[in-house]
This record gives sequence, structure tokens and C-alpha cells, in this order.
Amino acid sequence: MKNEKLSLLSFVLPLVTLGVVIALWQITVTVGQFKIHLLPAPLDVANVLADTAMRENLWAATCRTGKAAMGGFTAAVIIGVLTSLLFSQAKWIRQSGYPYAIFFQTVPIVAIAPFVIRLFGFGLSSVMVVSAIISLFPIITNTTTGLISVDPKQLELFHLNRASRWQILWKLQFPSAIRFLMTGMKTSSGLAVVGAIVGEFFTGGSVDGYGLGYYIRLTSDLMKTPELFAYMICSTLLGVIAFLFISLVERFLLKRWIA
Repeated sequence: MKNEKLSLLSFVLPLVTLGVVIALWQITVTVGQFKIHLLPAPLDVANVLADTAMRENLWAATCRTGKAAMGGFTAAVIIGVLTSLLFSQAKWIRQSGYPYAIFFQTVPIVAIAPFVIRLFGFGLSSVMVVSAIISLFPIITNTTTGLISVDPKQLELFHLNRASRWQILWKLQFPSAIRFLMTGMKTSSGLAVVGAIVGEFFTGGSVDGYGLGYYIRLTSDLMKTPELFAYMICSTLLGVIAFLFISLVERFLLKRWIA
């Protein structure tokens, strides 16, 4: 019963907070008499979202950005896990490669995106690469931490039983690192969406359509603020959906692998 109340509160309280924020937003616009191109009212944004043609455009753009983010995120997970497995094998390997992994976290993505586009051309592939670059570091740093943070007593037990390096990695280190990996994936899932949108800022449109980043930049330049807010809302929802999906995967893996 207590758990049911906590679950209900965790669902209701964010909705109440959202309602309060929207109400304050509407009051601020009404009292301040802001012009629509500076700050639209929630009703103005709702009218945009209610338009049938706009909804279809929002859906298509969201799907395209989601596809790019998913591709970049998947590449980041694969590359990040493989890199972490390599880093976990020896301290000198980590010391040699980790500074270059930090590069992906510190370099401004808006500076590297044009270079990526020149290499891979305009289109979905460039957006995926940008998304992968910006979401790679949390995977590497969290997974590496998990792989090298195993219980020394358990590690000693494996050595006493003459376990091979592969057995230690697969049966001890990797299961211990799953929780760390999922934490990195939850962080990277949101970053992948950000990376896809930033990539679309520079790639613009292509033969296979336009993403949220393109429309965010276009509506901002044209000062179509209600439409801009609509695309921003879709971007936020896309990031939230990605985070919730990874959270569900985390629960499943922790029950099946750790338990």
C-alpha cells in the first residue's frame, strides 16, 4: 500500500508542478503583455500543436531526429563499451587513451560539427556522427569505472580458482559494471538527442527530410516563436522518452543479470 502511494505521488506531483508552471507562464504573458514573437502564451503554443498540418510536420521531424539520435546513441554505446573493455585491461592503456576520450567531452560540438559534415557530407549520417561524439564520453567513463571497481576479495577468489582473463572479464567485471553502464547510458540518451539537433543545425535539410534542429533554427530566424516552442517541446519529449526507455532497460537487466 505504501509503495502504491509513493508511485502515485511520483506520477501526480510532476503533473501538478507542470500545471503550476503553465499557469504562471500564462499569467506572466497576460500581465506583462508580451508580444507573441517575444514570448507566446501557452494557448498560442497549444493552437500551433492543434493544427493538423503542423502536427504531421512535428511528427515527421521528431521521427527523423529520433532516428538520428538512436543511431548515434547505439554507435556511442558500442564504441564506448569496447573502449572501456580495453581500458580495463591495464593501467597503462587507460593512461594512454583516457586523455583522448576526454576530448569528446571538452571539445565544443558546434566547433567540430562543420568538420564532421565536410567529412561525411550533408544528411543523416553526419547527424548520427555528431550525436555519437557528444554522447560517447559518459559511456566510456562510467563503464570503465565499473569494470575496474570490482570487489578485491572476489577478484582474489577468481585468481585462486585460476580463472582466465576472459572469465574474469565476463563473469566478474562486466556484471559489476552493468549498473555503471546503465547510468552512463541514461546520461548519453539525452545527450544523443542534443547532438542530433545540433547536427541538424548545420546540415539543414536533405532529400530524406528535415529534423527538429532544422525547424528550430528556421523558426528562430523567422521569429515564429509559437512554432519554435512547439518544436522545443517535441525535442524535450524526445529526450524524456529516450531516458525513460533506458531506465526500463536498466530495470530489466539488473533483475536478470545482477539478481
